Amino acid sequence: MNNKGFVIFLITTLSLCSLYYLSFTWIEGRIQHQATQYAMDETGHIDFRKKQAYLDSVWKKPVFQWLGIKYTYEEVKDKALTLGLDLQGGMHVTLEVSPAELIQSLSGNNKEEAFLTALLEAQQKQQAQAAVSFTQLFYQAYKKIQPTGKLSEIFATAANRARITRETSDQNILKLLDAEINGALDRSFDIIRSRIDQFGTSQPNMQRIQGTNRIQIEFPGVHNPERVRKLLQGVAQLRFWEVYEPSELHNTLQAINDLLVSEQQAAVNTQEKPAAKPNTAMENDLAQQLQQNRENSPQSTADIAPLWGLAKPGYGLSYAIEDVPKIQHTLARPDIKALMPHDLIWLWDIKPYKIDDGTKILSLYPIKAIRGTKALLDGDVITDARQGFDEHGRPTVNMQMNSSGTRAWKKITANSIGKRIAITLDDRVYSAPTVNTEIPHGNSQITGNFSIEEAKDLANILKAGSLPAPVKIVEEAIIGPTLSQEAQTQGITSMLLGLGLVILFMILYYAQGGIIANLALLFNMLFVLGILAQLNASLTLPGIAGIVLTIGMSIDANVLIFERIREELRRGMSMHTAIQQGYQRAYSSIIDANITTFLTGAILYGLGQGAIRGFATTLMIGIGTSFFTAVFITRLIISWLTNKKSGTNLALFFAYTKDLLNNIHIDFLGKRRAFYTISSVFIGIGLLLLFQQRGLNLGVDFTGGRSYVVAFSQPINALGAKTKLADYLGDRGIEVKTYGANNVLKITTSYLIHEATPTADEQVKDALIESLSNFTQLAYSENPAPSEEQIFTIASTTKVGASIAGDIQWAAKKAIFLALIMIFVYIFIRFQRWQFSLAAVISLVHDSLAVFAACAIARFFGYTYEIDQVFIAAILTIIGYSINDTVVVFDRIRENMRTKTTSNFLDTANRAINETLSRTLITSLTTLITVLVLFIWGGEVLKGFSFALLIGIIFGTYSSICIATPLVIDLSRSPRRPRYSKS
Repeated sequence: MNNKGFVIFLITTLSLCSLYYLSFTWIEGRIQHQATQYAMDETGHIDFRKKQAYLDSVWKKPVFQWLGIKYTYEEVKDKALTLGLDLQGGMHVTLEVSPAELIQSLSGNNKEEAFLTALLEAQQKQQAQAAVSFTQLFYQAYKKIQPTGKLSEIFATAANRARITRETSDQNILKLLDAEINGALDRSFDIIRSRIDQFGTSQPNMQRIQGTNRIQIEFPGVHNPERVRKLLQGVAQLRFWEVYEPSELHNTLQAINDLLVSEQQAAVNTQEKPAAKPNTAMENDLAQQLQQNRENSPQSTADIAPLWGLAKPGYGLSYAIEDVPKIQHTLARPDIKALMPHDLIWLWDIKPYKIDDGTKILSLYPIKAIRGTKALLDGDVITDARQGFDEHGRPTVNMQMNSSGTRAWKKITANSIGKRIAITLDDRVYSAPTVNTEIPHGNSQITGNFSIEEAKDLANILKAGSLPAPVKIVEEAIIGPTLSQEAQTQGITSMLLGLGLVILFMILYYAQGGIIANLALLFNMLFVLGILAQLNASLTLPGIAGIVLTIGMSIDANVLIFERIREELRRGMSMHTAIQQGYQRAYSSIIDANITTFLTGAILYGLGQGAIRGFATTLMIGIGTSFFTAVFITRLIISWLTNKKSGTNLALFFAYTKDLLNNIHIDFLGKRRAFYTISSVFIGIGLLLLFQQRGLNLGVDFTGGRSYVVAFSQPINALGAKTKLADYLGDRGIEVKTYGANNVLKITTSYLIHEATPTADEQVKDALIESLSNFTQLAYSENPAPSEEQIFTIASTTKVGASIAGDIQWAAKKAIFLALIMIFVYIFIRFQRWQFSLAAVISLVHDSLAVFAACAIARFFGYTYEIDQVFIAAILTIIGYSINDTVVVFDRIRENMRTKTTSNFLDTANRAINETLSRTLITSLTTLITVLVLFIWGGEVLKGFSFALLIGIIFGTYSSICIATPLVIDLSRSPRRPRYSKS
């Protein structure tokens, strides 16, 4: 093996890096355990708000030290492997900027009937035509109603006169509308991001869904959904304030200083212990540090910061991040507030910054309010804001106000020359520039220590003051901590059990070869988890399924290599030569198989969301690490063992497996019409049942609606619950079924689905609770203790709006279509014949249809599986897995035709299937073992996913042998014609 030194260096580096990042995961788990113990009472009940308070208290404190470097809990959590919502609980929200209301606002609230009708029709069509932009749907509807109408007649208003005239073309107006919708989304993104940054240890994850007008946010560990809804949907308040000058507050701050010092002195004189309350301890600590500061710091109006012991000398009213809660508490004290001017309010900066000693500090601004609460000017006067540059090339923000704002701003700036004006959004200070001159025309320039990106963000935030489109929640999922903990346990159990069974099988079948493959597999698991942690990716329940699947599929490359070595040994080659030839001949199949599977993972990642992306990420990482460990680590170990033992005593196989599945001569191609018939009958039965069942059992992802997982303290009759719910909600597509146990129900309803307001959410939830209480005579408990009886609780909720359900359906169809197209193109490039590409794609369509047929047949026998996003992820995984098997057979056909040009195509293809049969069956068996474990122990959430994989693996293996290659024969004009020359 060449470059052994480099391979060893790479393995060592990857291993150390993985262990380094995973160490933070272990520390984070330890702190989470401590928080759980702190919040647990003697009955075992966990107060999750108390747990969150504990985590908040250590957020900025050092909790881990490595090589002399101290890490706070915030830094540990940032480096640790993050758990997804399904494994730790929390809230998932998708927000949508309403394009209809934005367009109506841009029209000056035009009341023309044709215009309003076109908007309404576009909203109705948006669900069914998710691939078409809203502006195009609106325009099509408008032209249908008013064929001769011009958009300029609607949008050429006084507010738009600088951009739209009566002569502006429809297409230019549509481009402007698209730009405004995208701009509104960008501004909404900035506003919401500034709000959720205040969530502390929740570590929200926020992203814009490309190609849509939606924003997706995850709040791990959040157990107060109402607060999140208010935070996201509340009105943004942009304001301009006058800032107090330091000299104006010197006496006030000195009085506060004297009060705190006197309290500390009184405590010392009486030798009393500080009160047990944490807040009093904070005050005494403040006063003690303050006294030390007074002794060591000069007192002057120019140096006010040292008047508080926690302020950072030389940086104004700025404080270390960890001290901010103490400052806030002190400022809120009634006796402290009594010492302040009645018009003084305190506002914090939007973000901290580092000072010379590395400390992160946050500035505090003394704001002068008018009549106690009112600002100088509100942000609704801003009509435009853009990022620009000053005369020195530094980034600035240029803003424009409307006429009333211009008049007010002229007066304000004339009276504030030499003073600072703070610009705030949601009571956080974004900038506090000094006014240099009167600004008469409403055109202003804000300068500061901005990067270009920060200036663009501030411009978006300033413009957000005139944001015309409301933001509404169109998708929501809340996963309770109990359900997430159960999912975590089931996921880890299935992963470890699947790993153990595969390890055992490999040892029993391949002897020392199995031990080598298992060692590579363990390295593979280390690398997958380490890379996930390094990328700060979230490990979701489907992500664990991806790891379980990787365990089975990672054996594939080793099986290919070992089977090739076994073939060379049967031909009489020495161990050294057999190993060399085995690896060399297996490379092509390994590369092709991994690339095709990776392509489906990439499509899943590109079009999927949330947990689906987690699965795709894990799958792609697993494919890459599997290739590395199988090809390089096993080669390194085998090379070392053969050099050490001269290759004579290396047992890569047992005697009873050495010739197993050898010398098989089955005429698969001669029986191809029988195989076609079997597949047609199975899929036909399934399609007939689907027709009888009125289509697939689509989940709430694809239909829209609200879904609840409800846990009861006793077994519940699902049919009786459905009848009772129908009385309260009406017969609106209600579905009630047991969910993993007879005391857990999954309830899905489309009641009020077109209402996206918090009021509608509460109305449906209240009706659900009331009906279940009347039916079961059990009380509803939001956070039950383990000892509580005669109760029920909602373990998780999911809401998907009708419009987003349409988009999810479209994304699922597009993902499957793209996967098939990409595989067709790749196979064509690799094998240079369309017959191979078309046969492969037909075979994959066959496998997908077989899975849907199996779901219909299972439903006929009472086993129902929902078709949701996770199920579609399984279909794409099956496509990747099945083509993996098919490519191995195709590779052998190509190889045989190059070396045996006298054989006809039919015989060559038959021989290729038989020669690769052992590899196909062994790989399928190992993968089937892991998926079966997932199906049995992976929990209800992954039941449909693992069922689809089980059926898909079985039919994928079958189609690789009995469908794909026979189709190549039937699609070729002459089965006896050689197809490849030597190369």
